[in-house]
Amino acid sequence: MGKTALISGITGQDGSYLAELLLAKGYTVHGLLRRSSSFNTERIDHIYQGPQHPERTLLLHHADLADGVALVNLLREIAPDEVYNLGAQSHVRVSFDAPLYTADTTGLGTLRLLEAIRASGVETRIYQASSSEMFGSAPPPQHEATPFHPRSPYGCAKVYAYWSTVNYREAYGMFAVNGILFNHESPRRGETFVTRKITRAVARIRAGLQDRLYLGNLDAVRDWGYAPEYVTAMWLMLQRDTPDDYVVATGVPATVREFLQAAFAAGGLDWERHVRFDPKYERPSEVDALVGDPGKAARLLGWRPSTYWRELAELMVTADVEALEAELSGSRVRIDR
Repeated sequence: MGKTALISGITGQDGSYLAELLLAKGYTVHGLLRRSSSFNTERIDHIYQGPQHPERTLLLHHADLADGVALVNLLREIAPDEVYNLGAQSHVRVSFDAPLYTADTTGLGTLRLLEAIRASGVETRIYQASSSEMFGSAPPPQHEATPFHPRSPYGCAKVYAYWSTVNYREAYGMFAVNGILFNHESPRRGETFVTRKITRAVARIRAGLQDRLYLGNLDAVRDWGYAPEYVTAMWLMLQRDTPDDYVVATGVPATVREFLQAAFAAGGLDWERHVRFDPKYERPSEVDALVGDPGKAARLLGWRPSTYWRELAELMVTADVEALEAELSGSRVRIDR
């Protein structure tokens, strides 16, 4: 019998890649699915298995990180070997507009899941998706011992979730780990996140569907990696003999402007003709530079990145151009279940 895993946030970028990875390793994967009146499973439709599927290994459950009772019941029912908490309100700029919702889902949602594991009595290992945004204004490079100084409601909520995870590890002996992941992107990144907003605009400008792209601070420095590689690090953390916390990053910085230039160049476009500044996209408190030191992950997990920001920009542009061309030609049509 293979292992069983539970993933919150399975319909997101990271959740979809992690589900693919675990299925390939022979896991039975359970995912939390928030109720919606429209389909919200596009990123996992290609691996979806319906209830009539014989011996299916991917199962979705309607549940929410806001419902602690449902979490306890589900944990008792499936008794997972591993739990990956990827669910959150994860857009930093939006967290300023919806701080209480962000705190409830991103911060208290983690505590509810930890408490549900304790209350259910299920022996499992839990991965908590922590974030480089916890470091905020701390000078780079940031590593596991760098003090946190968050600069957004999202960052504050992630700090709460981080220390809750540490507390449950120390108080109850849980195998609970924090993966402090720096920015990681892919063609499955949400369309409102800056990297995907840029690469999608490149495809649309090339096709004549868009002329302007409005962005905020172009001088912010980030450490961008490739999401499918980062979910491997998540899995590796839960395979260790002892729980610990790890930074996952490339260690290579780039400004938003540099990513923008690389993406437009990959599409054969002059970015200065199309990009305009809009102050609405600036944060009330900015994070100037996030650059991770992944040395511990390399030493203890054997994990190293192989895709860096320039190659990432190019592959995302290629994917968005191909996807748009397929949609415009009619060769790609979404057929809902």
